[in-house]
Amino acid sequence: MNILALDTSGPVAGVAILREGSVVHLTAMKYGHTHSQTVLPAVDRALEECGLTCREIDVFAAVAGPGSFTGVRIGVCMAKGLAHAAGKPCCAVNALETLSMNCLGFDGWVCPILDARRDQVYAAAFDTRDFVPRRVLADQAVKIEDFLAQLPDGRLAFVGDGVPVQEKTLLRLLGERAAIMPANARDLRADAAGMLAAAHPERWEDPRTLRPIYLRAPQAERERMERMARK
Repeated sequence: MNILALDTSGPVAGVAILREGSVVHLTAMKYGHTHSQTVLPAVDRALEECGLTCREIDVFAAVAGPGSFTGVRIGVCMAKGLAHAAGKPCCAVNALETLSMNCLGFDGWVCPILDARRDQVYAAAFDTRDFVPRRVLADQAVKIEDFLAQLPDGRLAFVGDGVPVQEKTLLRLLGERAAIMPANARDLRADAAGMLAAAHPERWEDPRTLRPIYLRAPQAERERMERMARK
């Protein structure tokens, strides 16, 4: 089985190909260019280097959010288009669940946090002690202090692009309980998204039904609602 996984949900754009459960290609790009410019050429290179065509991919996985609204739409639309052209299914992969894969086996809760701006994070919590991410807190868009108040005593591992933004707060409120993952283990990996897609064939779907995972309305919609409320 061949899986192509895309991630454009955050600062790092990623492309991975899995063949029969093994990662045979991984590209991670943090150039500062728009993901719409970098990902499709990266997909072409990945397929060429692996000696594959789109029609030989069995499922197209996309990190569908939460994350950057524009970035999420780019990845979802690319996966939908490639899958539709190849006549194959898609798989929506949750960004926070994917991030928890960076800390498999951690003896405590793994707490992915993404910078949601407006003084909030996208956050969830997982138990990965048996090397499988098991959700213990649902996805939420919340102030970091409110998220931390929901967490138990004990060690807590933090990953995601919200870490450098919130690191001082994490250390101030949690002290030694906070395990801050280093930069090389902090970013979302497209190969982890591919592994989750392979592990959950029940999540595969027709490309026409693939949708982004949003935890709050896009900024333009929020601003429109605020203007209407002031009238």
